Amino acid sequence: MEIAKKTAVVTGGASGLGEGTVRMFIAEGANVAIMDVNEERGGELEKELGSAAFFVKTDVTDNDDVNRALSVIEQRFGGVHCLVSCAGTGIAQRTVSKEGPHPLKSFEWLVKLNLIGTFNVASKAASLMSKNEPNEEGERGVIVNVASVAAFEGQIGQAAYAASKAGVVGMTLPMARDLSGLGIRVMAIAPGFFWTPLTNMLPEEHMKRLAETIPFPRRTGKIDEFAHLVREIVQNPYLNGETIRLDGAVRMAPK
Repeated sequence: MEIAKKTAVVTGGASGLGEGTVRMFIAEGANVAIMDVNEERGGELEKELGSAAFFVKTDVTDNDDVNRALSVIEQRFGGVHCLVSCAGTGIAQRTVSKEGPHPLKSFEWLVKLNLIGTFNVASKAASLMSKNEPNEEGERGVIVNVASVAAFEGQIGQAAYAASKAGVVGMTLPMARDLSGLGIRVMAIAPGFFWTPLTNMLPEEHMKRLAETIPFPRRTGKIDEFAHLVREIVQNPYLNGETIRLDGAVRMAPK
């Protein structure tokens, strides 16, 4: 799908991988709706990027809020062609620690944000995409889910995070199959170690040690590299139903 003059929605678009993706879409000539809970940063980004950018404060886990946000976006831009679901976070809690078993509430909260929130927006955005006129390939839309290498090699303390991201990987193929008749492709990206607000919570020395485990290039990923992969997925009509690792060939150790 060509990007210019299309409308993209990026959840978690006010910072990190989401912000980089927003900037890529703007540079390619698209309209972009930024869905995020960070009203201050989202407003600043909208102002900086001009009329092609539109911030809508949205809780991706809230059914009614997502319906409202997408309705406002449809009114503003006339439809939705691409969705990139970057909204999410992580926690570090062992299944059993000195304090006892993993709190169920935090496990449920993370799965609700990372997995259910991703599906909530994707299903509703796909409904809007189904109204689009198909291009010459019969394509009406593209959805890019964001997983993590933790979906495959979750580390100690990542039971909740790995489960939520493995769910994103697991639903990508059936979603692609579900939506194939509508001309909507579904892909997922599983990033490795990138400098984002999430990894900024880790000590710098810890990130340096992690970077040294990456075979090549021996460094953390650049946000532009993530955004470039999103662009390739959107523009390449034969990419569908797959999860692409973007990780420099890293395979995570237990800790």
